[in-house]
Amino acid sequence: VNKITVATTPHVLAIPYPAQGHVIPLMEVSLWLVKHGIKVTFVNTEFNHRRVVKALSETENTQEKQCVKLVSIPDGLEPWEDRNELGKLSEAILNVMPGKLEDLIEKINETDRDKIMCVIADYGMG
Repeated sequence: VNKITVATTPHVLAIPYPAQGHVIPLMEVSLWLVKHGIKVTFVNTEFNHRRVVKALSETENTQEKQCVKLVSIPDGLEPWEDRNELGKLSEAILNVMPGKLEDLIEKINETDRDKIMCVIADYGMG
């Protein structure tokens, strides 16, 4: 029996810890991966998402930047809560984000031809 195989692009899900000093380094790794032919979906918290989109729009317009897909999920804190309280942020992340990430991965793998093959997660993301 002949099987037709469809080539897919390697697909990485990148998840930084949502605090200063974590997002930009993982974005740099993500841009490097895209430059080398790997598809990247970059997961931010809803709180950080707008800031990252704005920061990327202010950099030079590169093909790699356009190829990193930015998505967001809730961090478990209310909009007015202080995200600089890392203990509270970490507790909220551990309680809320695993289920949201699982849902996101399932959704991507159901709708995207290029299934997620690898997850790069910051150490604080469990």
